Amino acid sequence: MGFFQRHQKHIIAALAIILALALIFSLISSVFISASAASQEEIDELKQNASELQDQMKDLENDLDELKDEIDSALSQKVVLEEEINLLNDQIENTRTQISEYNAIIDEYEERIAEYDDVIADYDAKIADLDTTIANYDKVIEDYDGMIDQAEEDLAEKEQEESEHYDEYCLRVRALEEMGPLSYLDILFSAANFADLLDRITLVGEIMAYDKNLSDQLKQDRIDIENKKDELTSYREEQVDARAEQQSAREEQVAARQEQEDARQEQEDAKKEQEDAKAEQEALLETRDAQKADLSEKESEVDDLINELEEQQDVYESQLNVLQNENSAIDSAIAEKQAELEAQLSASNTSITSESGYMWPLSNRYTLSSLFGNRTDPITGQPGNHKGIDIPAPAGTSILASKSGIVITSGYDSSYGNYVVISHGNNDSTLYAHMSKRAVSVGASVSQGQVVGYVGTTGRSTGNHLHFEVRINGNRVDPVNMFPDLTLYYSSSGSTVVLPH
Repeated sequence: MGFFQRHQKHIIAALAIILALALIFSLISSVFISASAASQEEIDELKQNASELQDQMKDLENDLDELKDEIDSALSQKVVLEEEINLLNDQIENTRTQISEYNAIIDEYEERIAEYDDVIADYDAKIADLDTTIANYDKVIEDYDGMIDQAEEDLAEKEQEESEHYDEYCLRVRALEEMGPLSYLDILFSAANFADLLDRITLVGEIMAYDKNLSDQLKQDRIDIENKKDELTSYREEQVDARAEQQSAREEQVAARQEQEDARQEQEDAKKEQEDAKAEQEALLETRDAQKADLSEKESEVDDLINELEEQQDVYESQLNVLQNENSAIDSAIAEKQAELEAQLSASNTSITSESGYMWPLSNRYTLSSLFGNRTDPITGQPGNHKGIDIPAPAGTSILASKSGIVITSGYDSSYGNYVVISHGNNDSTLYAHMSKRAVSVGASVSQGQVVGYVGTTGRSTGNHLHFEVRINGNRVDPVNMFPDLTLYYSSSGSTVVLPH
C-alpha cells in the first residue's frame, strides 16, 4: 500500500480542516456592502469555530509535516499560479491603459503638427503677399520718381516761359513810358485822312490786343507755375507716403518671417516630443509582449497542472466529499448574505430594482458543455450533481450580468476559482465562476449586460468556460429554463443537439 493510501484518512481530514478554515476566514473577512456586514455575534461564533478547528489542526501538525509533499500537490500550485495570472492580467491591463494614453498623446501631437503646417503655410502666403506689396511699392515709388522729374522739367519750362514773357512785358512798359503821356485818342486824332484813321484804328486795336495778350500770358504763366509747384509737392508727399507704407510692409514681413520661424521651431519641438512619446510607447509594447509571454508561460503551467490533476484522480476522488461540503458551505454563506441584504433593504425601506427576464451571460456562445443536474464529474470521472451549466468560451471573453443587482460576493475559491455572486432581490441571485479575472467588487451595483468578469479556468476546472448558476428564492434551478426564447445547444462526445426547453 502506498504512502498516500496509508494516510488517506489523515489527508482527507487535513484538507477538510484547511478548506473549512479558508471558508470561515473568507466569511469573516468578506464584506459585500457597508450596510450589510455580519453581526458581531455571528463573527464571534465564527471565530470560536475557527479556534476549535485550529486546535484540531495542532493535533494533526505532525501528520501534516509528513504529508507536506502530498498536500503541496498540483492543486495547491495551481491556486498559486492562478493568483500570479491574476496579477499578470492586472499588469497587462495597466500597460494597455498606458499604451492607450500614449496613443492619445501621439494623436494630439499629430493634430498639433498638422496645425503648425497650416500656420506655416499661412505665413508663406502672407510673406508672398507682402513680397508682392513691396514690389508694387517699388514700382509706385519709381513712377513717382518719373513724375517728379517730369514735373520739375515742366516747372523749369514754365519758369523760363514766364521769365521771357516778363522780360517782354517789361520792354513794352518801358516803351510806353518813353512815348510819354500820349493816348490812343491822340494817335487817332492825328490821322491825316479817313483812310489813315482806319489804319490807325487797326493799329491801336492790334497794340491793345498785344498788350492784353502779353499781360494775360504773364498771369497764366504764374498760375501754371504755382500749379506745377503744387503738383510737384503733391507727388513728393505721395512718394514719401508710399515709402513709409513700403517700410511698414517690410517690417510686417520681417515680423511674419520671425513668427513663421517660431512656428517652425514649435513644430520641431512637437515632433521631438512625439518621437519621445512613440519611443516610450514602444518600450511599453515590449513590456506588454513580455508580460503576455510570461502570462502564456503561466497558463501553460496551469494546463500542465490540469493534466497532472487528471492523472491524480485518486486524490480528487478523496476530496470529492470535502468539496461538496465546501459547496454546501458556500451555498449557506450565499443564503446568509442574501438574507442579510434582504433584511438591510427591508430596514431601510428600499429594494433592488431588477429586470423580469434574464440576459444570456456570454454573447454569441450558445453551446453548453455540461448541463444542470446529474453528470459524470470531468475530473474524477465519478457520478455527481452539477449545480449549474457550463458554457465554453475562449479565455478573456467578457462575462455579462444576467440581471441588475448588487454584488454580494467577489472572491477566489479553490472550487469555483475567481467567482462573483449578484443578488437580484427577493432572495434571487446568479453566480459566475472559474473567471480568469473579476471586474466588480463586493457592494457594487451592476446593470444588466455589464461586464462582471472574464472567462477562464481557475479553481476546479479543466478548460476555459463559464460556470453559471441561478437561484430562485434561495434554491438552485436549471438556468436553461430562464431562456425559453433562446435556441441553445448541448455538445457531448463529438455531437451537438438542440436543447428542448
